[in-house]
Amino acid sequence: MLKRVFVAPDPGRVRLRFASRAVIGVGLAVALCGLVGHSLVAAITGGLAALLALFTVTDATVRQQAVTTALLPAAGLPVLAVAAVLHDQPLARDLVFLAVMGAGVYARRWGPRGHALGILAFMTFFAAQFLHTVPGQLPELYAAVLLSLAASAAVRFGLWCYERRLPAMAVPAPPEGRGLARITTRQAVQATLGGAFALGLGQVLSDQRWYWAVGATWWVFVNTTSRGETLVRGFRRVLGTVIGIAAGFFVAIPLEGAGAPTAAIVAVCVFGIFYTAAVSYSWMMFFVTVMVGVLYGVLGVLDASLLWLRVAETAVGALGAVLAVLLVLPVTTHAVTDAWIRKALRCVHACTAEAAERLAGSLSADPAPRVAELDVLLGRVRLSLAPLVHPLSPLKARKARARQVLALLDDCVREVRGLASIAADPAASHDARLSAACSRVEEAVEELLRQESRQARGAERAAVQPAAAPDHPALAHLHGLERALGDLAAPLHSSPRAPIAA
Repeated sequence: MLKRVFVAPDPGRVRLRFASRAVIGVGLAVALCGLVGHSLVAAITGGLAALLALFTVTDATVRQQAVTTALLPAAGLPVLAVAAVLHDQPLARDLVFLAVMGAGVYARRWGPRGHALGILAFMTFFAAQFLHTVPGQLPELYAAVLLSLAASAAVRFGLWCYERRLPAMAVPAPPEGRGLARITTRQAVQATLGGAFALGLGQVLSDQRWYWAVGATWWVFVNTTSRGETLVRGFRRVLGTVIGIAAGFFVAIPLEGAGAPTAAIVAVCVFGIFYTAAVSYSWMMFFVTVMVGVLYGVLGVLDASLLWLRVAETAVGALGAVLAVLLVLPVTTHAVTDAWIRKALRCVHACTAEAAERLAGSLSADPAPRVAELDVLLGRVRLSLAPLVHPLSPLKARKARARQVLALLDDCVREVRGLASIAADPAASHDARLSAACSRVEEAVEELLRQESRQARGAERAAVQPAAAPDHPALAHLHGLERALGDLAAPLHSSPRAPIAA
């Protein structure tokens, strides 16, 4: 697991720049809070706001990211005020906390912007519990949050806006529906009920640190869409927390809140959170846990019993999420995976059509953006299939099927990428065979998306297999794409639990 973090591909060193910029942005925010004389609590609040702004804002364009960042105070400051006013009213506080949790999940239906605003709203309420915020602190905390968001924005959009030199990110919309068929609606209900379970049991464990259980439930739901994804994420959260707590005994406790070493470790943890987030949720949680431990040390409340309490509260929160996704309006892994695969196949169709037009002489056709979108969609398919290919998964037939689907989709992406690179070459000549092959690929995709009998699909699959070795590089990619699409028919159109045919 550790090896995967450091050998995982990082095209363009995007993860490295993402993490390095976060250290600069959060460090600048905290430093400015200190320079203007804010208290430690205000500096921590401002640093958290800067971290969330840099981490959660993922809109497709820089302009959209700037708008979302500007809207963050509108989501965070009112919630902070409510949390402070309800500090001494436990029942009202708990009900509002759960309402903010449900609303934050529901807001994901509005895409990356709703996702970011929902996270900030929840984490603002969470931080108010962590820091025991009261109304008298609000003016200072408001100033710290606004100053920190401005500092992080200056770093992100001014000092180091590397996204301006990158192609626009493709942000595919999640599978949609209406009412309770919409995944975000179901997850909002699940998160609220799971959070209620975690809140109640968490308060039994500790009437002071119960909010860690609710926070664990919340973060298990972030970036998941099916019960399988949520189960795996819950396991990884507990694993990362346990490893982080173990490290806390050797790092956080001996520091005893010493200033310079604590600042250095927090900087390392911020870098680790951002650098590992895309490749390992367990290691991201490790860095989060170590950072929280040293912050508790700065606040003067850290001891061994508190670290073990964090493990227990995290386990309770993960259990609340697991019970919610299993028992309340469950969203199956198969349904979510099927929806993402269909989106990926439609993107293959669009890529092929754009490449065909470009090869036919159209200068306006450009398959490159579609290829970038296809890469993102394949990432979503991998995420949704992760529970099935997990080493601990007992479902052997489904694991084999999932691995076969991923391998064939990888083949599709590789062939589409090669086709797009050839189409981009101005010297690529038009060949009538290219149009015919592109048409066959488009028909194969349409066939995969139809709901027909397995026998009909089998006949179609046999019909699309290319017979002769191509003598044109674009034809080679198109024929390879035909083969991969034909082979996908078997795993996609048979029972999920049936063994893979030879």
